[in-house]
Amino acid sequence: MSSQGRPSIQFTLNGQRYELSRDGVESRLIDVAPDAIRKHAVRVNDTWFPVIQAFEVATGIPRSEFMSNTARRHLAALGYEVAGDIDTRTAPPADRPALATSAAPRPPRRDPAMAAEPGGEWHTEANVQAALVTALAGEGWRILSVANTATKEHGIDVIASRDDQTAGVEVKGYPSRGYADPARAGEVKRTSPSTQAGHWYSQAVLAAMRLRGKEPQWRSVIALPDFPRYRDLHTETACSLAAAQIEVWWVDQAGAVQRP
Repeated sequence: MSSQGRPSIQFTLNGQRYELSRDGVESRLIDVAPDAIRKHAVRVNDTWFPVIQAFEVATGIPRSEFMSNTARRHLAALGYEVAGDIDTRTAPPADRPALATSAAPRPPRRDPAMAAEPGGEWHTEANVQAALVTALAGEGWRILSVANTATKEHGIDVIASRDDQTAGVEVKGYPSRGYADPARAGEVKRTSPSTQAGHWYSQAVLAAMRLRGKEPQWRSVIALPDFPRYRDLHTETACSLAAAQIEVWWVDQAGAVQRP
């Protein structure tokens, strides 16, 4: 995995611009003892660390200022292997981190490459994007840029390259019935998820068409969480999308990416 990512990346977080390199990550973590891994881990210098700890130490950004999907996304872009939750009732492989457990037993869980944030859902745009970046980096794609979904950063959500091909990816999540804003946690959205999904799908298609015109040599891609509503919309538009050479990639709850 160490040869797959970029040697350095630049990103914006909370309005600040940062640069992060593999050399910097590895030098800052070389003498650091890993904390207990409870959910998501990254392997640096052949040692597994919680992604939150690794990103905080490598960047100097306090963990209160970012979420784990941000850490996963940027560390995966550098080519590091990222692991998700595993079944704590089964012994992990020797090269995988064992997740910390409490005295009380927990029910077995799937091993998603991208689990939801605490109190969140796996199909948010940020989580779908992080799962996509992790999967692509693991397949040898170079992650050239990743938009910050938390700040609704404009531009192409993910740009990646492999084998002399560049892919620009427009990422969408799937709507929930409630609001992400804690102040509106008890409210139900007036627009149904199915109706809102139609709007988001239309926006993704328009963005992909614009990219096709702007960068005709690139692969123009839409990445969506695998929901029946999106599958139905794709069936209705598949011929038109194929004619425009626009691909649709599907991200499932386990973080796997299905491509044509």
